[in-house]
Amino acid sequence: MPFSGFDILIPVLVVLVLFLIFAGIKTVPQGYNYTVERFGRYTKTLSPGLNIIVPFIDRVGAKMNMMEQVLDVPTQEVITRDNAIVAVDGVAFYQVLSAAQAAYQVSGLENAILNLTMTNIRSVMGSMDLDELLSNRDAINDRLLRIVDEAAQPWGIKMTRVEIKDINPPANLVESMARQMMAERNKRAQILEAEGLKQAQVLEAEGRREAAFRDAEARERAAEAEARATQVVSEAIAKGDVQAINYFVAQKYTEAMAKIGSATNSKVVLMPLEASSLIGSLGGIGAIAKEVFGEDGQPVRPRHSTARTPSVTPDQPA
Repeated sequence: MPFSGFDILIPVLVVLVLFLIFAGIKTVPQGYNYTVERFGRYTKTLSPGLNIIVPFIDRVGAKMNMMEQVLDVPTQEVITRDNAIVAVDGVAFYQVLSAAQAAYQVSGLENAILNLTMTNIRSVMGSMDLDELLSNRDAINDRLLRIVDEAAQPWGIKMTRVEIKDINPPANLVESMARQMMAERNKRAQILEAEGLKQAQVLEAEGRREAAFRDAEARERAAEAEARATQVVSEAIAKGDVQAINYFVAQKYTEAMAKIGSATNSKVVLMPLEASSLIGSLGGIGAIAKEVFGEDGQPVRPRHSTARTPSVTPDQPA
């Protein structure tokens, strides 16, 4: 049976419709956005999933990766404010927020971000001294992130992190820094040692002052006790108690003899006094003790008597 032209046209139309349908269906993977251009002009952005465009009129422009990406910053030399040359490298993390801006606002997105980061690394680190670079790396990272992120906003880019990986000064500069650090530590050690010696001397002086104060206080109390004892003896003599003066003289005599006998530089002691004088003084002490405590060793009450007891002095033999 011969086929007519209508019979041929129907399959051709079916195939053409199917081809148009498949040509207009676009599948966008997760993590990507596609831009759509109609006659070369941007019209819309295709999100992940199944999308339909007008075949032969619309076409896919740029396929933008919307995931966070990392960009390695190569090593470059930076001259610091104090004219030190250091080698610096880093790493930058960025994410595309607007596919249309990233595709049509800048040509060569990664190259633009790389050059922007390298330029700002030289600007930021070149305005600082070497000591600041080595000790304030976190501050440098924060400052770089703020500057680069602000510059990349028109491109639809969000800079998430900018990190300095390595800062390598020249070998001779590292050696000089090591000597400087050693000298600084020696200086601190000498200062601490001097402060410790000063503190020890202050404490020692305070200790001597406290000891002198206590010695003076002890001598003052001894003098007061001596004065009090002399006053008591004087009052006893004034009342007619002659035994008190015998006791006082015997006590002084005994102390003097003890000092003479305990001298280390005296092997032979010549005594111009009679030995009986000391015995007589001791007898006076015994008489005082009997008068105060009695014959049986019990204290007795004082008796008022007008009779004067003959005294025994150290100058008369007992």
